[in-house]
This record gives sequence, C-alpha cells and structure tokens, in this order.
Amino acid sequence: MDLAVEKCEIHELPSARGCTYVVPASDFALALRAGGGFSSDQEMNVARKLGVTDAEVDKLCDAILKALAGRALDPDTLRKAIGNASRSLGEGGKKKGITTTLPLGLSRLQMMGEIRRIPMNGRLDQQRYKYTPWRPNPLAKFKLQQDEVNVELAKRYFRWIGPATSAEFQWFSGFGVTAAKDAMAVLGLVRFEEDRWMFAEDLDSLRSHKIPQAANYKLTSSLDAMTLLRRDHKMLLEGPSFKKLGSFGDPPHHLIFDRGRIVGVWEFDTDSNSIVWHSFEKADWRLEEAVTDAQHFIRNELGDVRSFSLDSPKSRVPKIEAIRKMSGK
Repeated sequence: MDLAVEKCEIHELPSARGCTYVVPASDFALALRAGGGFSSDQEMNVARKLGVTDAEVDKLCDAILKALAGRALDPDTLRKAIGNASRSLGEGGKKKGITTTLPLGLSRLQMMGEIRRIPMNGRLDQQRYKYTPWRPNPLAKFKLQQDEVNVELAKRYFRWIGPATSAEFQWFSGFGVTAAKDAMAVLGLVRFEEDRWMFAEDLDSLRSHKIPQAANYKLTSSLDAMTLLRRDHKMLLEGPSFKKLGSFGDPPHHLIFDRGRIVGVWEFDTDSNSIVWHSFEKADWRLEEAVTDAQHFIRNELGDVRSFSLDSPKSRVPKIEAIRKMSGK
C-alpha cells in the first residue's frame, strides 16, 4: 500500500461530500469532481465572513503554484515562500478553525487537480503532508457533466455496498434528495426490501448465496466499508451484540465480523502491544487465530491502529478499559 501511494497508483483525495477517501488512479478525476467543492466551499463561506475575498484567494493560489514549481514543500516552508500572499485571520479565524488563508488556497488547488498532498513519511495514517504540483492534472481530460458524475458515483456505491437505501446513498454522496434519486433512477436498480436497492445481478447472487457452516472471523477497522458506507451497523447486529452496540450511532470500537454479522469488538493497546478484544458469542480457536494474525500484522506492519485522525494511545484508554470490563479481564 505504501508503495502504491509512492507510485501514485492510489491517492487520498477529497471526494464524496468533501470527505477524504483512498481511491485508485482510474477514479482520481471522478473523486475530485464528486467532491464538488463541498469542503472548500464551506471554508470559503466562513472566510468571507472574516473579510477574505475571492480575488484574494485567486492571488494566493497563483503564489502557491509559483512557489511549488518543480518541487514539494511542507506548509511552513510554503508559507515562507509565498510571503504576504497568505495572512493571519486573527482571533476570529482561530475561533472558526481557519487561522490563516493558506488552507483556502491549498484546498481550492487540490480540488482543481492542480496540486496534491504527499504524506511526509509515505504513510496514509497520519496528518503531516507536503504539497506538490500535479502533472498531468487528472481533470484535464475529464469530460463528464455533473449529472453524469452523480450517476457514476451512484454506480460505484451500489456495486460496493448494495442493498442500500436512497437515504444512505444521499448521506454518502452529499447530494440533495432529488439529485440522489435522479442518479439512482438511471441505474435500473431493483428493490430488495422496503427502500433497499441493488443491481439485479447482485440480487440474484445474494438470493443464491449459501451461508458457510464454518465461522469465518475478520477483524476490521471501525471505518471499514461494511459499516461506513451505509452508516447503519445495527442491521449487522443480532442478540447480545445488539444489546451492546445497538444504541450507538456509529461503532464505538473496531469490529469483529463472522460471515457478515458483528460478533465482537477490539482495540489495539500500545502499552502491551496487543489487541484487547471481546466476543459477544463463545470464542473458538478460529477467532483466537484471527486475533493472533491481526495482532501480528499490526505489530510488524502498522505499529498502531487508530479510529480517526485525532485518536491516540492516550485518548483510547477509556475504550480499552470498556472492552476489558465487557470481557471481565
């Protein structure tokens, strides 16, 4: 994965509803267009109230591109290189979460495909970047109109996670009700149950699927697509697990799956360098083996597993203690 990032075969980009996703090179342009300026527009709306003009950000973008010509710079070095093209937004900006105008220019240029950000240590699970020109610009030959972009995003979404409801797709995409339903209508989706929709060939496959007799455990991130794309983990809960997790809007921990059902939770404890976990069902040797394999991978390849960018070993302590309390360990 790190090598794929280095070769720009995959990239973390602002995409659906302005959130970042890791996407393949074939979808770089679609991801940027699907983002549609969600995050940059929101930031700019706030900045305008602080006295920032569009003309000012245009000049800032020109200065950033000139400073980045043929090289990659971190934000501090870039700020020095562009001089007074970027300015502080004072206490008002600090309260709004925009301390300087520099992020406004960086966000706009990234959405335009003019620049891209590079993880400073080559890994995606951190928040320190350098910025560099993006040549060729992935949007240069992209011809789809916005309604066509909407359809392409809907096509991928329902291939990834169907059956899903129109409301779930609307949340994921950030589209309005009408735009979401118009995009879905083009795909010829079929109803699975109530308001759940999927492709007809996927429905045939689902109906003919036989659930395996043997357990098949998988330890996943709390941000895994199984739960993130629909944001409805409750439909994957049964019995004891529902009693424990059914009241949460999003999974409070990383999850353990068995044949599509959530059967347990886990966190990584950096103090003991081990996985702390709890199963809602009686654990067997297959689950023990799955935990051991995941633990080995984290220790040797990752070093830690975070739920989100601000997660840390210190902030995670209450969650680890909650799992230990559940398991009685």
